[in-house]
Amino acid sequence: MDMPRDQGNVETRAAAPQQQCLSITALGGIGLVRPGDDLAEIVLDALAQSAAALADGDVVVLAQKIVSKAEGRYATLHAVEASPRARDLAAKVNKDARLVELILSESTGVVRYREGVLVVVHRLGLVLANAGIDSSNVEPAPGGGERVLLLPEDPDRSSHRLRARLFEMTGKTVGVIVNDSLGRAWRNGTVGAAIGAAGIAALQDLRGRRDLFDRPLATTQVGIADEIAAAASIVMGQADEGRPVVLVRGIDAMADAGTAKDLVRPQQHDLFR
Repeated sequence: MDMPRDQGNVETRAAAPQQQCLSITALGGIGLVRPGDDLAEIVLDALAQSAAALADGDVVVLAQKIVSKAEGRYATLHAVEASPRARDLAAKVNKDARLVELILSESTGVVRYREGVLVVVHRLGLVLANAGIDSSNVEPAPGGGERVLLLPEDPDRSSHRLRARLFEMTGKTVGVIVNDSLGRAWRNGTVGAAIGAAGIAALQDLRGRRDLFDRPLATTQVGIADEIAAAASIVMGQADEGRPVVLVRGIDAMADAGTAKDLVRPQQHDLFR
């Protein structure tokens, strides 16, 4: 015999959400990028080699290094003269004083340092090690000499320019992210993060939206551009993979006004500086 249900104990459940499919594809066939190269042509050539094409709503994620290389953001160490401040700090962190000079020139302040570690506030507002300056996957200078690669002058501007160029060449409205590998407070390991973005809502503000139990969200903001960048990093790789461009499809995050600057926490709200 069926017993009547106690209606007061029936749990209210939200309807099951529709499935969402996300595709993340690393494009092959991309050689070494050189100063002055047209990144839009490189992206479209790689798509053609993969028998693919851009669609409205796609997000193109590019490794920071190829953006910096195309913009000629190289520095040769033998051409750098270290200041007394750089030499003093270099001795404390056990780094080349010329490299430290470049780090300081790209930064607005030093956050922390110890042997082997120099964390600074980049002039873009990013808090990161060595001002993002790196020598991995950087070819030697013509005629010899060690050189390093700096971050793009303005990664958001680089993203906007590439987005406009892709629209000009294809008529498709896409998002663009410049992706770099950053360390994180409290956690080991680097993850991809958006240092430049265009055409997407880089920071999604969900405050006021209702949860499953009809309570308004009070503080939730989602760094969607960082989440896309981190997902793209999985197929992009970190060493000799040679896959610096990733096509992400299935993300509903298009917006004209978003930039990666939206993700930078102002210092007055930063409890750790």
